[in-house]
Amino acid sequence: MKRPFILIAILLFIGCSTVPVTGRRQISFIPQGELLSLSDQSYKDVLAKSTVVTDPARTAGVVEAGKRIAASAESFMRDSGMEKDLKNYKWEFNLIQDDKTVNAFCMPGGKIVVYTGILPVTRDANGLATVMSHEVAHAIANHGGERMSQELIVQAGGMGISQLMKSKPEQARNILMQVYGAGSQYGVLLPYSRSHESEADRIGLILMARAGYDPKTAVAFWERMNNLGGVKPPEILSTHPATQRRIEDIQKELPEAEKYYKA
Repeated sequence: MKRPFILIAILLFIGCSTVPVTGRRQISFIPQGELLSLSDQSYKDVLAKSTVVTDPARTAGVVEAGKRIAASAESFMRDSGMEKDLKNYKWEFNLIQDDKTVNAFCMPGGKIVVYTGILPVTRDANGLATVMSHEVAHAIANHGGERMSQELIVQAGGMGISQLMKSKPEQARNILMQVYGAGSQYGVLLPYSRSHESEADRIGLILMARAGYDPKTAVAFWERMNNLGGVKPPEILSTHPATQRRIEDIQKELPEAEKYYKA
């Protein structure tokens, strides 16, 4: 009876890392190589099952914001002592035609997807930069790896991802897609914790500011998202709850981000 608890204790001990900016200690015992391999397969699966927009005129905004946020993220990682992790990022930016899905996500390795359903809410380049920088912040902070580690402990008794892929590959893929919120077709999404959201908001503001986007505009975007909620909240709010308290927290974080924007 004690063996599962001993295994989990060992995993917790060897899987500690630190989130940039906040310095919070997190538990993530999934090797980056395995996480990247699984996420790459799942990312390709999402694209294969979706209608990817290929018209350059329609994708120009997503690609432009994506490149600027990616460059900002790489600079941020160098300054945060994460230069060794840059080799894991091969950025891609895709727009998926799905007006009913108000969502966006960034997989490990910098694979970014934006659904057309969120474009009426982003409205402009600043709004698009807000949501993309927030999703990239989740990736940089390894929130998905941390969340997936927690789910492996709960659902698979601490089994490693490679073991789970061999014995229950469908379960492994489902956990990953639920964690990253990659579209409603994958069922119930697993919400990030409040600390994850706070960290992604704070880091995201810094990323968009360093990329040359006014961080103050993030407040207007989240207010629009919050007002869009209604009875059934949009997909992105299933994992990214936009409450008034959250917006107030973002406003408190603005002075830190504005230093980078003014510079």
